[in-house]
Amino acid sequence: MSPSVRLQEMIRVIRGARTQGEERGVIQRECAAIRAQFRQADNGTRSHNLAKLLYVHMLGYPAHFGQMECVRLIASPRYNEKRVGYLGAMMLLDEKQDASLLITNSIKNDLSHSSQYVQSLALCTLACMGSAEMCRDLAPEIDRLLRASNSYIKKKAALCAVHMVRKVPELGELFTPAARSLLSEKNHGVLHGAVVLITELCERNPDTLEQFRKAVPELVLMMKGLVMSGYSPEHNVAGISDPFLQVRILRLLRILGRNNDTASDAMNDLLAQVATNTDSSKTAGSAVLYETVLTVMDIKSESGLRVLAVNILGRFLLNNDRNIRYISMTSLQKIVQTDHNAVQRHRGTIVDCLKDQDASVKRRALELSLALVSAVNIRSLMKELLLFLSSCPPELRAHTTSGIFNAAERYAPSQRWHIDTILHVLTTAGGDVRDETVPNLIQLITTATELHCYTVHKLYRALITDISVQSLVQVACWCIGEYGDLLLRGECEETEPVQVTEDDVLDALETVLQSHMSSPATRGFALTATMKLSTRITHNVDRIRSIVSIYGSCIDVELQQRAVEYNALFKKYDHMSQSYMHIVVSEEGPKNGQTPATLVMDCSLCYRTSSGTGAPSLGTRLLNSFYSQAIRLLNT
Repeated sequence: MSPSVRLQEMIRVIRGARTQGEERGVIQRECAAIRAQFRQADNGTRSHNLAKLLYVHMLGYPAHFGQMECVRLIASPRYNEKRVGYLGAMMLLDEKQDASLLITNSIKNDLSHSSQYVQSLALCTLACMGSAEMCRDLAPEIDRLLRASNSYIKKKAALCAVHMVRKVPELGELFTPAARSLLSEKNHGVLHGAVVLITELCERNPDTLEQFRKAVPELVLMMKGLVMSGYSPEHNVAGISDPFLQVRILRLLRILGRNNDTASDAMNDLLAQVATNTDSSKTAGSAVLYETVLTVMDIKSESGLRVLAVNILGRFLLNNDRNIRYISMTSLQKIVQTDHNAVQRHRGTIVDCLKDQDASVKRRALELSLALVSAVNIRSLMKELLLFLSSCPPELRAHTTSGIFNAAERYAPSQRWHIDTILHVLTTAGGDVRDETVPNLIQLITTATELHCYTVHKLYRALITDISVQSLVQVACWCIGEYGDLLLRGECEETEPVQVTEDDVLDALETVLQSHMSSPATRGFALTATMKLSTRITHNVDRIRSIVSIYGSCIDVELQQRAVEYNALFKKYDHMSQSYMHIVVSEEGPKNGQTPATLVMDCSLCYRTSSGTGAPSLGTRLLNSFYSQAIRLLNT
């Protein structure tokens, strides 16, 4: 490829490269030729070479050696070279580059140029990469151009002033008078730039915000003119008159009306008019309506207007565009606490969004559905959430189970409903629940005294059906160990009568102990439940002793420790352990929500020990306490 090829030819050759290595070779040869020509005197090809270098930069290859050439071209009197030089400055330079300071004087000269197009180049470059120092030096020039008679220059000067205010906020005081006067312009481009500038000024300075609140009536009239104007081919977008300007005005009105009764009252009628007259079938209309809703919710608007805004968001939920449905639920999530009843009317539509194919929409629908749960609708809405849990994506299960648990704990109509709901969740998604779910459910079952028989029967059926869900198995083992006598009686009015024998119960626990699916923690629950049953059954104590003794040589240290301690109970105090346990249960009574048997051998406590420090484990301390109490009992 010749070094003097045109830009189009270079692009064609680069695109024709078959491999990345071939492409790099082409670019390296061309960059070498460009460097060589940059070192030569002005031969009329500088702008062409810089244009080729900018294309190379767009492909991700280094082009920093062209920075000084940008400075030279910006100072050129020829418009074609100046245009490429400014473009190169915006792409290759930033405010951190020292070379950017070299173009400050050139920009200042071009801001006073007789050609509006040269002025435009300088304004665009300054707005793109002007540093704080450049903004301070050139701010008076921008203020002068804001008062120019040329609308083309004024709209670009307004947007350049926005960049300056962001870089140097104290310059806002300089631009405030000119920005206020721009609101009387008829050109939509100038108005758009003026509204953006005023918005930036109001967000940066509270004093400026108070000044522009006086302009609310003027902004309201401007917005009404846009809403009620007829067809204008110059500004019409999908049947909406300049939706870009409408959105900007609404955003500014939201800032001006926030926490201000007077300004809010002045715009209430306008917002109602926009909400009722704007067509939401097109994206442009939806954008205007969405900005209207945000404004209504952010200012001190009337209650009827807020209901209208919520209804608009409800209509958005029926839109075919998933993006619109997503932003609708995001907005409803923000206002559900303050306008709960209004959002509640769209509960059915929100629940239907749980079936959406889009994962983001589904997540938003879940969060909003959980926020809508109350004591009134807990039963109906929980059915939908449990149905969703059975088919929800794996990444949402943990969040869903957590939300269901929180809602059930807060609004449960009864303890039985609460227990049934948690058991349903454990059965459906037990592997995704939080760690504290098991002890929380155990505490709930302990306090629900009248439901002990019902719960132990239900958990026993769940245990013999499936032992793959570890959290459910742990709760079932604890409950069987604690209330096994109720299970063996078979007398439960709230469930179908089932005759369960001692062998059936021990078979279930032994299955858990021997299953490869059981974790060490689950085996600890099952082993302790088996030991507890030794005080509640009479004909299978030898079998229990055999089961426990097997784990005395278990490779798991914790299980081995439990088994050894339980074997010690059998060997040393076999003649009194059963009577002692019954005396403890009958005489001491419940303590801190737990039965004494739980205090002596609660697997959730005994199993979770830490013996690595050399201190006696919690299980050992409980066992020693058991021994000492037993000895005192014998001595008396």
